[in-house]
Amino acid sequence: MRWLLLLLVVLNLLFYIHNLQAPKHLTKTAALPEMVSTSGIRLLSEAATPGRRVQAQPPTGEATCLFLGGFDDESLASALRQRLLSQDIASELQGVDAAAGIDYWVYLPPLVSRQASLRQLRELQSRNIDSYIITVGDLSNGISLGIFSRKDSAESVVNRLREVDYQALIRELPRVQRKYWVRVETESRPRLEDRLLQALARDFPSLQQQQMPCVSVATSE
Repeated sequence: MRWLLLLLVVLNLLFYIHNLQAPKHLTKTAALPEMVSTSGIRLLSEAATPGRRVQAQPPTGEATCLFLGGFDDESLASALRQRLLSQDIASELQGVDAAAGIDYWVYLPPLVSRQASLRQLRELQSRNIDSYIITVGDLSNGISLGIFSRKDSAESVVNRLREVDYQALIRELPRVQRKYWVRVETESRPRLEDRLLQALARDFPSLQQQQMPCVSVATSE
């Protein structure tokens, strides 16, 4: 009887010790998924962080050169270039055609034959209307009635001709003016000091100075 009571006490003690250890085990087991999950979120965030991009450099734009001149007379540009060469400044003479406005050409279209156009020309001249036969181009054998710098002047001629049963037309002609420039070579720019520019301005009263694209400004023959 005494041994049985002692056995029951030992079993109760073991059961008590087991219950004390079980919550710790369960707590560790339950905490494990949370630790793994937390670790996984951190790594995913790091992997998803985008890398730093290297921004592409913007285009530098078209290179520009210094041009001196803007003369109507080529001989002035040549004299300027010689003056620069005497100062050991390399340069190049360029003739540039620039738009200078629009002219308005009044004309009668070609007729079915040259003979018909000549008869029409004689009719116009008999009415004291200045007119000339066109000999070249897509209006060959048409009749030119004048070129005007103002559109209203050209339209006035068209209206007067309409009153005598002539259907004149107007064609716009871009007016081009050639200017002569001296382009200073890039390697010579440092030699072109303000003092020299002032002296050139005194000797060439109509001298202009411009920064223009090196490539797009081309010599026009």
